[in-house]
Amino acid sequence: MSQAEALALLLTRLSPQHPQRQFLEQQLSWTTAGKRGEERIRRKFNEFYMEEDFRILWDVNLKIGTWSVQMDGLLLTEKGAIIIESKNISGQLHFDEKTGEFSRVNLAGERSVMENPKIQLRKHIRFLTHYFKMKKINLPISGLIVFTAKDCEFISKPQGVYVCKTYQMIEYLLRILQAFPLEAENCKLAKIQKLILTNQTPYEQPPLCSYYFIDPKELQSGVQCDSCQSLGMLRLNKNWMCKNCGFRNPSAHLLAIQEYFSFVETTITNQKFREFCGFESRSVATRMLSQLDLNRVGESKARSYHLRK
Repeated sequence: MSQAEALALLLTRLSPQHPQRQFLEQQLSWTTAGKRGEERIRRKFNEFYMEEDFRILWDVNLKIGTWSVQMDGLLLTEKGAIIIESKNISGQLHFDEKTGEFSRVNLAGERSVMENPKIQLRKHIRFLTHYFKMKKINLPISGLIVFTAKDCEFISKPQGVYVCKTYQMIEYLLRILQAFPLEAENCKLAKIQKLILTNQTPYEQPPLCSYYFIDPKELQSGVQCDSCQSLGMLRLNKNWMCKNCGFRNPSAHLLAIQEYFSFVETTITNQKFREFCGFESRSVATRMLSQLDLNRVGESKARSYHLRK
């Protein structure tokens, strides 16, 4: 389940008056916009071409000990590697070299100071430099920050890093490649690509309730209807039926279990499962949980079910 999907489902379980609702709606909007921006970059990259061998990797997650990074894109060539960072930020954008601050002014004229993407890119370059050194990969590294919002305007740009808009990305990538020294010796891109892909360590998002400081008791219980999206399906004769529109789905509880693991915790018991889904039969809950690919700990009433890693 993606971050955007999880946030949307979490909102359906919170009351309209919940104090966190407006903040979470904004988080959902930003997350959705960010994904759209990444999709624009991927579509634009289809225009990239060079005669030499190259490889493009998207959504790269790597780790050195407790130090983990997530890179939106990584271009591997025989001349060097380029980290691609996607930023979906609209409005007038200003990089202040004196203070190191990054700010934007939105359409309403409101100014807000935000995390400087220049710092993030430099962290990723530093990480990949260490990573390549550990793996004995002799390849220079650079980076490019791509602002994907259609209505963004650069009032000033930072020094020392490459920054562009989506439509400029291809030309900037080629410019960076031209600035690299001669081709690296014994550079086997297929081997490097395989090494990175086999060492992917996806970021583990903590349960949303703990991440956003929400009491799980504030979540509305029930199983969501695929047809009308209302909560409160009834369990009747090995089937789930929506009391609102009459839609039936025997597997509707599978989404509810995913929600529980995403919102509350990665361990569930028979009782907690029944409370979250809103039904009473212990034997039915046992049968449903036993059919899932979960680790089981304990016996009988003390049994708990854990997500496999």
